[in-house]
Amino acid sequence: MDAAFPALTEMPEPQFVMSAEGHRIATYTWGEPDAPTVLFVHGFASSCRDNWVSTGWVRDLTRAGFRVLGVDQRGHGASDKPHEPEAYGMEALTSDLVAVLDTYLLDSVLYAGYSLGARVGWQLAVNAPEHVERAVLGGIPDGRPLARLQIEQARAYAEHGTPVEDQVTRNYVTLAERVPGNDLRALVALAEGMRLGDADPDPARPPQQRVLFATGTEDAILERSRALAAATPHGDFTELPGRHHFNAPGSRDFRRVALEFFGSSR
Repeated sequence: MDAAFPALTEMPEPQFVMSAEGHRIATYTWGEPDAPTVLFVHGFASSCRDNWVSTGWVRDLTRAGFRVLGVDQRGHGASDKPHEPEAYGMEALTSDLVAVLDTYLLDSVLYAGYSLGARVGWQLAVNAPEHVERAVLGGIPDGRPLARLQIEQARAYAEHGTPVEDQVTRNYVTLAERVPGNDLRALVALAEGMRLGDADPDPARPPQQRVLFATGTEDAILERSRALAAATPHGDFTELPGRHHFNAPGSRDFRRVALEFFGSSR
């Protein structure tokens, strides 16, 4: 392997944690058990492998001396994939992460989340601040996640193969189908479930920890992400040059600033 392109980290077999309702949540670990732990949480229709392993994050963080704990959120990867929208409220998604930390006997972690994972990380930092020392939140929306997805069209496609007419919905379906093992019906249920209750990040009630926000310069949510950072007392914001919402996790700039941010916590 060329030194300029070091090998990616191998994917271990998942270790399962049970959610409060009995769903299996897949987890993965790399690095020394006594090293500072970074919790990785991926975005919608992605997985730990897709967002964090295949993009070099796990490799770079473990080489820098961190332990990495990765999660496949419910509805994704090797985790259980319920088809009921009620299974995907924000409280359920954050509770899954608390269950993971409790199972691994971790009081507090460094947090790295992208898109949906960033949105869940914001809420975890607000609702359970004792568990989050500091956080990197990439591509975090300031509005209701997946709000532009046309649920009925996506469901008709998932259940009957009906062609999707709405372009935004078609983009999400394409995103979902590109990751092997994705269950489109579960992802449609997630998109619908995220609209139940108060799923928006509240700028009036931001995390109090140090938070690094990072969003691509070509991402339509750039200015809204910047506004969330401005509303966070200890928030910093960085732009990822030339990146849009779906390719930002692969940005070397993103990995570099996150490593610096986590490294300064030592």
